[in-house]
Amino acid sequence: MAQQEYVQESLAGLDPAVGGVDPELPLYATTFVVVDLETTGGAPDGGGITEIGAVKVRGGEELGVLATLVNPGVPIPPFITVLTGITQAMLLPAPPIEQVLPSFLEFLSADAVLVAHNAPYDVGFLKAACAAHGYRWPSPRVLDTAALARRVLTRDEVPNRKLGTLAAYFRTATQPTHRALDDAKATVDVLHGLIARLGGHRVHTIGEAIEFARAVTPTQRRKRHLAEGLPKVPGVYIFRGADDRPLYVGTSVDIATRVRSYFTAAEKRARISEMLAAAERVEAVECAHSLEAEVRELRLIGAHAPPYNRRSKFPERVVWLKLTDEPYPRLSVVRGLAPGDEAYLGPFTSRRAAELAAAAFHDAVPLRQCTHRLSVRTVTPACALAELGRCPAPCEHRITPDEYAARAVTPFRAATASDPQVVVDALLARIEVLADARRYEEAAVVRSRLAAVLRAASRMQRLAALTGIAELAAARPAAGGGWELALVRHGRLAGAGVSPPGVHPRPTIAAIRATAETVVPGHGPVPAASAEETERILSWLERPETRLVEMSSGWASPVAGAGRFRALLTKAESAASHQLSTERS
Repeated sequence: MAQQEYVQESLAGLDPAVGGVDPELPLYATTFVVVDLETTGGAPDGGGITEIGAVKVRGGEELGVLATLVNPGVPIPPFITVLTGITQAMLLPAPPIEQVLPSFLEFLSADAVLVAHNAPYDVGFLKAACAAHGYRWPSPRVLDTAALARRVLTRDEVPNRKLGTLAAYFRTATQPTHRALDDAKATVDVLHGLIARLGGHRVHTIGEAIEFARAVTPTQRRKRHLAEGLPKVPGVYIFRGADDRPLYVGTSVDIATRVRSYFTAAEKRARISEMLAAAERVEAVECAHSLEAEVRELRLIGAHAPPYNRRSKFPERVVWLKLTDEPYPRLSVVRGLAPGDEAYLGPFTSRRAAELAAAAFHDAVPLRQCTHRLSVRTVTPACALAELGRCPAPCEHRITPDEYAARAVTPFRAATASDPQVVVDALLARIEVLADARRYEEAAVVRSRLAAVLRAASRMQRLAALTGIAELAAARPAAGGGWELALVRHGRLAGAGVSPPGVHPRPTIAAIRATAETVVPGHGPVPAASAEETERILSWLERPETRLVEMSSGWASPVAGAGRFRALLTKAESAASHQLSTERS
């Protein structure tokens, strides 16, 4: 092995717990490991490397050098010898790549950015070698000087972005010679020359430089200043147009980092590109923690219906499946619940989902399907379903209101409010009959109806368990110490805050309660908030680390409720998903 020169400024680079490079690190403070490889010219398959040259620099100062020949274990093609001057005789005493990798990986410390000219080529060989010999690739941040040159330099300045051309343009101290260390040193000078040009593009950090080197649209480059000055805290961000109208609302645990991502190559959504073209400013709403941010996002989207948000824009557009109030009730799909409604299921996000659940009940219990308003005094002509024996014909008074209630109404009430066993048994029996008769498509339809009922009943019972509690206070450990706190009233987030480390959270809870939103109880499983908001709160409360601090009443769900059929629902949904993928293929 050729003489190796190495400078380790600190022990941080040897500590695997240090992690990657902070994208906010200024370029002048970033440690770069500039690498060049010479190879046999084949594909990266774990071998083929004949020489490694690497230079570690920071702030224009050279910190260390690593250079070694590598025995690839295969003959060197003649054209490679002509190109590089590396002969078979030079490589015979050199160590194999598996002996070189430990030194190189140590040199490429956790606090460094890997730099190479046409980086995918060099990184591909290094990753393949690590995989072939059992070494973990550290996945460093990578900066490609060739890609950076394409963005920084014009065709008028350089005819191409080859290393030799760039070295001549920047008058590097070392000229590239197709030897690894010389090419690495030339790349160092090219890197410094390119960095000197980045200031004019408002690129000052390593994260900005890496993203700048990637393919971003002219709109993203022109509007990236919108991401400046935003806080690095949890909250909601709002892209606003020239008329100050909200165009897009999002949430993040780090507003600044998330908004910057919209101006990088990772953002490829066409509608977001269109949104950025219309955006004039970004407004940040700081929140106590992620739950408050998620809830505020939902409320803002529901209030303003931003044109570029696809989800949660119309929380009021839900439907319910309820029993009508008449002697012989029937199922009806309605937009909302009235205070007197007692037997219902929902909310459903679409009319189709509600109708699917209604079809399940019609399969399981003898609820009438006609839309006539029936009288206990006047007989109405029977429909075809009665003639087929699929309806007890209350229209012709073949069944009394009490018998109808016992056979049809009570099972619906029980299935939605407490125990869906009757519906589940009836539908499973029907599926079995159809499957035995090899009527698999019809069985699949019934299965989807069963899933619709279980899904809706489980959701409604879960929501009602929380929204029935007048007030609930909960705490969750905060990432930086202390506690994230939430005050929930009837399923609505009424207040949020953070208790600092080392301070008991109860005084903070008392302060939150004193300024919390007043929530008036109402009718139904979601009386005070959208179902989506309450479900976000439930998800936060049900995390293992969340602690319930205070509750005004008990929190309970029906013992025999729809939740006990979770395994059956999962099986039904999995079968439906498999069937859909099979049909598409």
